[in-house]
Amino acid sequence: MPEIFMPRLSDTMEEGTLSRWLKQEGDLVHKGDAVAEIETDKAVMELEAYDEGPLIHILVAEGTTVPIGTPIAMIGTDSPATAQKPPLEQAAQAPDPSAAPPTPPQDPPAVPATTVATVSDAGEDSEVRTSPLARTLARQNGIDLADLTGSGPGGRIVRADVDAAVPTFSERAAGRSPLVDDDEEVPLSTSRRITAQRLTQSTRQTPHFYLTTIVDAEPLLAFRAQINDRLTEPGLRISINDLLIKGCATTLRTHPQVNASWDTSRILRHRRIHIGIAVATDDGLIVPVLHDADRKTLTAIAREAHGLAQDARARHVSPASISGGTFTISNLGTYGIDHFTAVINPPQAAILAVGAAQPQPIVRNGELGVGTTMALTLSIDHRVLDGAVAAAFLADLKTLLEQPFSIVL
Repeated sequence: MPEIFMPRLSDTMEEGTLSRWLKQEGDLVHKGDAVAEIETDKAVMELEAYDEGPLIHILVAEGTTVPIGTPIAMIGTDSPATAQKPPLEQAAQAPDPSAAPPTPPQDPPAVPATTVATVSDAGEDSEVRTSPLARTLARQNGIDLADLTGSGPGGRIVRADVDAAVPTFSERAAGRSPLVDDDEEVPLSTSRRITAQRLTQSTRQTPHFYLTTIVDAEPLLAFRAQINDRLTEPGLRISINDLLIKGCATTLRTHPQVNASWDTSRILRHRRIHIGIAVATDDGLIVPVLHDADRKTLTAIAREAHGLAQDARARHVSPASISGGTFTISNLGTYGIDHFTAVINPPQAAILAVGAAQPQPIVRNGELGVGTTMALTLSIDHRVLDGAVAAAFLADLKTLLEQPFSIVL
C-alpha cells in the first residue's frame, strides 16, 4: 500500500508542517493531484501524489510538524474502514477513551490555615515572611521569594502571590520577556523560525567583511527608460533590479571566484550562475532563484523575476524555484534606504545589498555637481574570498552599471 511521505522540498528543509489537507480520507487521488499543502522553511508548497487510488488514511493532522521522510498518508485499494492503520497513525490518534485517564499533577498537600497564618520562613528566606505552602510552591517553580511582594497579613507571601508570579517566571525560565498588557504575542511560522536560525548561524559562523562602492546611476536610469520605451509587450517593464540581476550575472562570468560556496572543508566554484532575489514576506525572507541568469535576455529576466517575486509573496513557490542559488541580491532601494549591509545567505560566498538611487553631490570631469547615485555593498565570506578579489568584482560591476549598454552586448 503506497505511502505518502513528508518530502524534502528545499535544500535546507529538515522538517515540514502539514498546513492543510486538500484531499480527505476516501477521496480518489490521481497521479499529480495536489493532496496537501506543506509549510517548509521557505514557503507553503503543494504536495503532489505519485500514486493513485483512494486516500486510505491521513496519518498526520493539519498543523503538525514532522521530520522529512515521515509517512503522512496512505493510498490504496481498500476502503478507509477496512484498511489496516500503521502504528504511526495509531500513535497519532486521539487517546483511547477506555484507557485510564492520565493522572493529573497533584497539588501540594494542603496546609492547615492556622499553620499558614502563624509560620514564617526561618530557613533560606529568613528575611521573608511566608507560609510553608507558598515557600514549597515557589521552590517547585524556581521562584525567588525575595522577588515577590506579599499580600497576606503583615506583608506575608501567600499561595496566591506565588500563583500570580508563576507565568512571569516561566517566561523568564524560557528565555523570553514576560508579556504585559501592551504586548501582542506573534507565534513563529516555520519560515520565520528557520530564517532566524539560518541568519543567526550565518552571522556566527561566517566571517563577514564588507565593501561599498557608489555607482553613478544616471546612465542606468536612462538606459532603463530607453528600453522600456521600446517594449511593446503589454505589462512588461524593465526594473532596476532586473538590470542588477543581469549586471551581476554578467560580471560573475569574469569573476568565478565570487560565484562560489563554502563547503565545510573546501570551496565550490559554480560553473552555472544562479541569482537569488531576497523577497520580504509577512512570514520572513524568501529567496527565489533565477537559474542561468547570465544566459537570459533582459526581458526574460524581467518576466521571470516578476513572477518569482509574486509567487514568493504568496508563499507558493516550487522547490526548484528556491534551490541552487549561487549569489544573492537584496534591494531595499524601493524603501528609500540609502545604504545597508546584508547577511550572507549560506553557503553562498557573497550577497549584494542595493540602496536607493537618489540625488547626491557627484564629481564629473573634475567638477562638482548633482547627480543620482546608488550605494552597493558586498558582504563577503572571508573563508572563500579575499578583499582584493571581491573588490575587483565590485569595481567591474560598478563599471558595467555605469556603462549599461555593455549589459546587453
